[in-house]
Amino acid sequence: MPRPIQALIHLDALAHNLARARAAAPDARVWAVVKADAYGHGIERAYEPLRAADGFALLDLAEAERVRALGWRGPVLLLEGVFEARDLELCSRLNLWHVVHCEQQIDWLGAHKTHQPHRVFLKMNSGMNRLGFTAAALRTAWVRLNALPQVDEISLMTHFAEADAPDGVARQMAAFDAATRDLPGERSVSNSAALLGHPGVRSDWVRAGIQCYGSAPDHPQHDAAHWGLRPAMTLRTRLIATQVLGAGETVGYGSTFRAESPMRIGIAACGYADGYPRHAGTGTPVLVDGVRCRTLGRVSMDMLAIDLTPVAAAAPGSEVTLWGCGPGDSVLPIDEVAHAAGTLGYELMCALARRVPVAVQ
Repeated sequence: MPRPIQALIHLDALAHNLARARAAAPDARVWAVVKADAYGHGIERAYEPLRAADGFALLDLAEAERVRALGWRGPVLLLEGVFEARDLELCSRLNLWHVVHCEQQIDWLGAHKTHQPHRVFLKMNSGMNRLGFTAAALRTAWVRLNALPQVDEISLMTHFAEADAPDGVARQMAAFDAATRDLPGERSVSNSAALLGHPGVRSDWVRAGIQCYGSAPDHPQHDAAHWGLRPAMTLRTRLIATQVLGAGETVGYGSTFRAESPMRIGIAACGYADGYPRHAGTGTPVLVDGVRCRTLGRVSMDMLAIDLTPVAAAAPGSEVTLWGCGPGDSVLPIDEVAHAAGTLGYELMCALARRVPVAVQ
């Protein structure tokens, strides 16, 4: 039989979470962000439940080709724009919208030969300091783009650095509003964190990313249930062995966990080669037959150890939920696992290994 590990993608949860994004911004159009292969869920798997969005936002041309191949004829936005001049040829052929965040991208547009003018999103650097024009340079960039016959409509956008904080958008919104006040065009400013945590921010296009996949963008301040989100991915496996540790005995590489008294442990078929975080130490939550337990010691390449004290009946074959939906109504939020491992739910989703079989539900 095959190794028992499996990832499940919950299509109804994807559709539900997208609907939550639309409900949070009823007057805006919604981008479903499917970069990083739909945050590890698979663009082809996520397409049907997310096609109720007004557009798909993604990172590169290969992803855009996949969305078009699925039959999508609506807006597709390249969130980092093009990476070289010849990319604009595919933008013309596939009718892709794209971000413009630097002078070089304007130069490429000016030299591009096309019969169909492009829709562009001019990006302002309002404080994130990754991509975009400063407030002082934004107007000159807009004038340059507006003068090009290769450019149709110009929208304006920015990205928040601290939208998961209570006052995390005020400074950047003030800078963005001041720089763009008399410029025409639609605005796109709200990501998942701003969409949920700052509903008063006006945005013609909202970018629903991590929330579509059932993770809270402001964890641990709030969990996914607080925002009415459902897990879109479950990673599950089974126990393949049990052991009894005597007082003072250890488990795993480096002997980092030592039993204080006799205890029963389980060994689950999951490790860092499956995408489970190696840096998840003792105490990371896990469900065994729907009962909350904890991991012990270091995560190995293919296995991890679990304290079976809370579930005495567990045996080889018992179901282990690493994150997501467990037996019955049990749920282990991916954000809790990520937090215990010192990372984010984003990383766990995107790190799911290719060797893990994936099914839809």
